[in-house]
Amino acid sequence: CGLMDQMACAVGGFVEIDFRDPADPVIEKIDFDLTGKGYDLCIVNTGGNHADLNEDYAAIPAEMKAVAKLFGQEVLRGISEEELLQRAPEIREKAGDRALLRALHFVKEDARIPEIAQAMKKGDLPAFLAGIRASGESSFKYLQNVFSSVCPKEQGETLALYVAEKALNSYPVPGACRVHGGGFAG
Repeated sequence: CGLMDQMACAVGGFVEIDFRDPADPVIEKIDFDLTGKGYDLCIVNTGGNHADLNEDYAAIPAEMKAVAKLFGQEVLRGISEEELLQRAPEIREKAGDRALLRALHFVKEDARIPEIAQAMKKGDLPAFLAGIRASGESSFKYLQNVFSSVCPKEQGETLALYVAEKALNSYPVPGACRVHGGGFAG
């Protein structure tokens, strides 16, 4: 987890990465001056503990692959939201509700990323922030990687998101927050 975050750090800023060919991903650096627009990118350490989270991390790709397998594929790429919804009863029965929700997150996120990248290339701050907000909400509700179902008492990331949203909503163009890396513990 977190390889995309590391790639952005290695390149030195915002990047768009296409993993169509995982052995040879397409990486494009995007020049986007967030600070020049009056915003800063902040990473918050929520102090979470990553011990005993292997099951949570492993469940995400396993569930997505289970859904892809129902379509005769190894991965979800190329499967549409409409196809997932048409086969929702079968997916729910064979892979579970959470797997369907995670698959829906993936296909929507896959469509959302080029839109966010385009907003950045155009310097469109409101569209960029709206895309990040939508991505974060989808991650929380559908990917479900903000807190561990094994340790529901520990929800530092959820609290951090609440505080961040409250602070960011005070701007003329509300800021955006989301979980990065693998999630679950910050």
